[in-house]
Amino acid sequence: MAKENEIKIAISGLGNCASSLVQGIHFYKDVENDDELVPGLMHNILGGYKVSDIKVVAAFDIDKRKVGKDVSEAMFSKPNCTKIFCGDIPNMGVEVQMGPVLDGVADHMKKYPDDQTFLPSDQSPVDVVAELKKSGAQVLVNYMPVGSQKATEFYANACLEAGIAFINCMPVFICSDEEWEKKFRDKGIPCVGDDIKSQIGATITHRVLSHLFAQRGVTIDRSYQLNVGGNTDFLNMLDKGRLASKKLSKTEAVESQLAQRLDYDNLHVGPSDWVPFLKDNKVCYIRMEGRKFGNVPVELELRLSIEDSPNSAGCVIDAIRLLRIALDRGVGGTLLSSSAYFMKHPMQQFTDERAREMIEEFIANKRER
Repeated sequence: MAKENEIKIAISGLGNCASSLVQGIHFYKDVENDDELVPGLMHNILGGYKVSDIKVVAAFDIDKRKVGKDVSEAMFSKPNCTKIFCGDIPNMGVEVQMGPVLDGVADHMKKYPDDQTFLPSDQSPVDVVAELKKSGAQVLVNYMPVGSQKATEFYANACLEAGIAFINCMPVFICSDEEWEKKFRDKGIPCVGDDIKSQIGATITHRVLSHLFAQRGVTIDRSYQLNVGGNTDFLNMLDKGRLASKKLSKTEAVESQLAQRLDYDNLHVGPSDWVPFLKDNKVCYIRMEGRKFGNVPVELELRLSIEDSPNSAGCVIDAIRLLRIALDRGVGGTLLSSSAYFMKHPMQQFTDERAREMIEEFIANKRER
């Protein structure tokens, strides 16, 4: 029997990020009030919705080791390699269904060992729109691989046809694109995107430091952010042809916080390499060179090491609940406040402090989006 506050979600792409999301939903299922500290959430209860109100009702993938399995099993199947912090997931009664491959698998990934790459199933894709409608899903969380333009657009269109909200965690510009945003707004369907920020990750750290330098009057002359990791995301991104939107998304997220924008010769933000033994651990290197009072040089170098996928799961849980509030209120189109706070490439950039204030105003129904 469905709960009154239940938020039914579908997931496209049952990889490491989806595994961390589902683990988190179960890990915090007993949190009933705001007294307990839950790292990574804005509020334990957000707009009246608890973490335990979120229920996975549909999932789509293309890997033969996942398709046909219950989500509770498929989320731990190869090539997933993220940290298991909640392994006791009961059978969910939700079978992973075959989605369309489209551009979701890069050609170069066929050359790597099975445990490290995707193994597409030979099953025919299901009718995703029909399955979304049948499941009763209210929100779809998109976790397509970087560079999957056609696949992400497919799931965005599926949401428009099925009439469900859309969270685009990937750097394909849907919620930040005027034409796509208008489609969601005209249908009264809310969406949040694009390209999820982590709780404490490379981009948010680089953004905050850039904003700090600007606020303290330091002129930034040059900066880079280099990232290495060992999961399928980094293996996928060895194909530089898939990185155009990812690089733009990450660069814009940082540049928007600078007092004066830099040319691309002096600002480099992006993935660097795939290091298999790191698995889902991501190591980030940031360097910033600037000038303070008297044009005296100042340099900063930082190394950040984090488990990549759990780093965004709490942000997605909050975004899901904010979209449910929007659905309750009949709000359509991109949620500007949520996108600015949770995403690298929102429709409109704000400082992270201001974006959080805007979300609180949205929760309190003091702003529409």
